[in-house]
Amino acid sequence: MSSLGLEILGVTLAILGWISAIVSCALPMWRVSAFIGVNIVTAQVTWEGIWMNCVVQSTGQMQCKIHDSMLALSADLQAARALTIISIVVGVLGVLVAIMGANDV
Repeated sequence: MSSLGLEILGVTLAILGWISAIVSCALPMWRVSAFIGVNIVTAQVTWEGIWMNCVVQSTGQMQCKIHDSMLALSADLQAARALTIISIVVGVLGVLVAIMGANDV
């Protein structure tokens, strides 16, 4: 594979990784818990994310609530929130450096 092909592949993978980081940051499915009662009618699934909590009933109805305060979050979710934002910012810098490096050749 030529040098140009490797550069294009590298920039493409960097952009895909950055987009994946943004998508994973936005999704509320960081911690998933399923609660199933005596019968299947009372089943519900709880999704806990870094930005919101969602509850999905067995009927398919979903209710989401955005976290009111950062102090209400557990320490692991606070760390996940901070590290995810840092990774997105560093990813932008990485994509820019990769594009500038590819333009020099």
